[in-house]
Amino acid sequence: MGKKGDLRHFERGMVVGARRAGLSISQSAQLLGFSRTTIFRVYKEWCTKGKTSSMRQSCGQKCLVDARGQRRMGRLIQADRRATLTEITTRYNRGMQQSICEATTRTTLRRMGYNSRRPHRVPLISTTNRKKRLQFARAHQNWTVEDWKNVAWSDESRFLLRHSNGRVRIWHKQNENMDPSCLVTTVQAAGGGVMVWGMFSWHTLGPLVPIGHRLNATAYLSIVSDHVHPFMTTKYPSSDGYFQQDNAPCHKARIISNWFLEHDNEFTVLKWPPQSPDLNPIEHLWDVVERELRALDVHPTNLHQLQDAILSIWANISKECFQHLVESMPRRIKAVLKAKGGQTPY
Repeated sequence: MGKKGDLRHFERGMVVGARRAGLSISQSAQLLGFSRTTIFRVYKEWCTKGKTSSMRQSCGQKCLVDARGQRRMGRLIQADRRATLTEITTRYNRGMQQSICEATTRTTLRRMGYNSRRPHRVPLISTTNRKKRLQFARAHQNWTVEDWKNVAWSDESRFLLRHSNGRVRIWHKQNENMDPSCLVTTVQAAGGGVMVWGMFSWHTLGPLVPIGHRLNATAYLSIVSDHVHPFMTTKYPSSDGYFQQDNAPCHKARIISNWFLEHDNEFTVLKWPPQSPDLNPIEHLWDVVERELRALDVHPTNLHQLQDAILSIWANISKECFQHLVESMPRRIKAVLKAKGGQTPY
């Protein structure tokens, strides 16, 4: 028996071509491998409508989750974002005449645009700090990109020699759990790391300074006098520059405040809201360094190699990259205003 049902576009064209060549319905069915009924129907549709595309509804199993069911599933997701596939399926099936399996739940969620992802980590912002972030955004909502070009951004970051990835999964049989090929080695304190302090502005990348130990007020004073001061006076000779720093304890120490007060005629320290890494574009430069470190063909095996790699990556960050980050500041400010001082996608 020949093939029945709806045909693809090129198959329907073959049917019409065979009939127009003078072949009978039986001859066309035998040549193409379709049923006589299908040959008759396709050729009749072409004669009456002049089309070889299918006008029939698509075939296949009826969807078990209709529009109403999708709305129900959407409400379950909104109520508990952390629910597992099993939990969603179980809750959906409660009170339903026709139950569904987890595979159907997964397919429906993907059709609805949902995907299971690791949650984006954001700092917990207190009510007081939300107000301060909102005040900062309102005070700078009229700043243009040209205004933000006068800001020099700074921050510290730590890069680990080894990374632990809790998302790694492997396949093994019941008695293979201790097989060497099924193990992931770990190192206490991730093998150590390198802390650096850096700064940049729209005009250029600034220095990247390795920090031997923890950054205290004395060490930070050396950085400010040896690196911040020459950068600000060179890039902003008209004393119209702003220096940004966060609210780390060493940044707020008295000796640091006194130093900035003595040099307030050369540049201004930008009053920065607490818990606002999303407003500091240098955070994205740290992400660039981290990605490049992971992408190295030969990974550093000691702290000296790690430090050299970090300095090399920093020096090769493109101008377009860090300028684009500064140019995003008006959008970041709008995002804080929209979130009323809360977390933003940045």
